[in-house]
Amino acid sequence: MRILSGIQTTGNLHLGNYLGAIKQWVSMQDAASTDGGECLFFLADLHSLTGNITPAERTATTLEMAATLLAAGIDDRSILFNQARVPAHSELCWILQGTARMGWLNRMTQWKDKAGKNRDGAPVGLFTYPVLQAADILAYQATHVPVGEDQKQHLELTRDIAEKFNTDFGVDLFPLPEPLISKAAPRIMSLRDGSAKMSKSDPSDMSRVNLVDPDDLIVQKFKKARTDPDPLPDSFDALATRAEAKNLVTIYAALADMTPQAVVDRFAGQGFGAFKPALADLAIATLAPIRDRLVALLGDKPAVAAELARGALRAQALAAPTLRKAQDAVGLLV
Repeated sequence: MRILSGIQTTGNLHLGNYLGAIKQWVSMQDAASTDGGECLFFLADLHSLTGNITPAERTATTLEMAATLLAAGIDDRSILFNQARVPAHSELCWILQGTARMGWLNRMTQWKDKAGKNRDGAPVGLFTYPVLQAADILAYQATHVPVGEDQKQHLELTRDIAEKFNTDFGVDLFPLPEPLISKAAPRIMSLRDGSAKMSKSDPSDMSRVNLVDPDDLIVQKFKKARTDPDPLPDSFDALATRAEAKNLVTIYAALADMTPQAVVDRFAGQGFGAFKPALADLAIATLAPIRDRLVALLGDKPAVAAELARGALRAQALAAPTLRKAQDAVGLLV
């Protein structure tokens, strides 16, 4: 099994990022190393070129994301690198654009959603984004790709491209990657509004727990998190109409590796005056070691860049044979 996953390079990471993606990656790494598998995790800096951010921001957020992954527990058992350091991603993407079809890309819901009504003004990269995603995966002949609901369509496209390429050129080069269905990543909502996702773009810093927050600020944020006056019930399903209460229980469950039902079993009948301090203590116990390592790593960015360079060399060695075979298949090697 070879698992591959990429993540957008964003700054100011928070609890939602950690529980929704980073913690999942560490679990995948642990499982793969036990079962003899292999994990490749990359920072999607090439994909970020479709967004409106400055070069300095792109560099800074790539290093910050790398430092966060290292602080959270990604280590030499996995290959960690940023996309741009491995030219095979871009080269294979161009080859695969001869295989992908306009009709396939036109059906991508993310293209429709992100471009909106201004399709003529959208960057070309936003339209061909899924072909680069296919190259990201196929360059390493990944067998499994973790996917959320919003990415299932793109993985299906990757399989279509791989199958058509193999058929068109009479080769058995690209395996058809399978979706990796791991434990469902929790959807972490704002501490101020249970109907909105926790986000760095929220103007209120009290709406999120940042990974660099000090302990006393974490306590304050959970203490002031919006809830309701009712105690916790004995059934998680009973929180369906209590969005803020449900969110706090979900956060506790994700941090403690418990089911939400197990959490309400433990705290049933108690009010949030008792639950919030317990949640804050758990969050601090989990996040403080990560925060301390993260702060240290951000203080030595050349060392973080060196880790990415080492990972890129390992990734290049894996991708090079596949790229060469693809070039040979289409007649580019003379």
